[in-house]
Amino acid sequence: MTAQPEHCEAVPPMRTLAELRNALSVWGFPGDLQSFEKELADTDLDDLTRVREITQAYRHRVVLRCDPQAMAALMRSTEDVAYELGQKMATEETER
Repeated sequence: MTAQPEHCEAVPPMRTLAELRNALSVWGFPGDLQSFEKELADTDLDDLTRVREITQAYRHRVVLRCDPQAMAALMRSTEDVAYELGQKMATEETER
């Protein structure tokens, strides 16, 4: 597993496959780079729509990793989210 920086000041460049690979190796979640390479290897590279879908999905993962608010949301427990949702629903019910 690679060491992950705590936060990202700006989203790294990901215009090319080489830049995306580099961003995944530094900013990706553990196993992202290997999963990306496997998905590309298993895809017909002439299917540009599928290649675009794969690259976009992994770009979004890097962007997510560089967003402190998104990472904080991912770190919340299911119970915490369920409790908050329950509180919001109860508040809406009393307001009706």
